[in-house]
Parts: sequence; structure tokens; C-alpha cells
Amino acid sequence: MVIRFMQILQIEDSPIICQLYQDFFTTQNHSVESVTDGREGLELVMKNDYDVILLDILMPKYGGMQFLNDLKNQRPSELKKVTIVSQMDFNYDDLEKFKEYGVNSVQKKTLDLVKFENTSTLEIQNGLVYR
Repeated sequence: MVIRFMQILQIEDSPIICQLYQDFFTTQNHSVESVTDGREGLELVMKNDYDVILLDILMPKYGGMQFLNDLKNQRPSELKKVTIVSQMDFNYDDLEKFKEYGVNSVQKKTLDLVKFENTSTLEIQNGLVYR
């Protein structure tokens, strides 16, 4: 498998997790831009092109669902680049909603980045994967 350089945007309210993921993906030769606010993330998606958007759902000021709604209205082609990374246990209806949006995948947030790397679907694909 050939791994290519990717531009990754991480939208996560925890600075510690942002730094952890940023360090990890940087060592994999990817470029990572991290923001701790969904609105700032949306502004970046409006003016830059990313290969992958890692999105936390629960954020205090402007959450992941608000981000998805606004992205759908403003730049829907970017929804297929979104991988939700969350500690939440999503139900069937949540997953169906993500699928309707065109979200790439849903991943459990983990500090075990080797596990994340092995289960992550950072390559854009059709369908929704929940791991």
C-alpha cells in the first residue's frame, strides 16, 4: 500500500489531544492543522483544501453537528472528507444521519494511536464505517 502525503484538519476542543494527534500524523509525514473551535475549523475549510477533516462532535461553543450542518450548506463537497473522532457511543439514527451527510467514517477517540492508525479509514471511501 502506498501512503501519500495528506493535508489534515483536526477540529478538537482538547489541546492535549490536538497535540497528540498532530505529533502522530506529522511523524507519518502528513501536514496537520489543528483548531480547538468548530467555527474556526469551518472558516479554514472554506478557504483551504484538506484531504481529511478529523471532527470531534462534542465541543463547547460550536459543536460538530453545527459544523456538519454549516458545511453541508456552504461547501457540501467537503463532507466526504470528514472522519468523526469521538468518545460518544452513537446509535443507529446518529449513524444514519452521518451517512446522509456523506461523512467518510466514524472512529472512537483513543489515545492508542497505533490502534487508531490500524482502524482508521483516512483514505476517502464510499459508505460509513463505525469502529
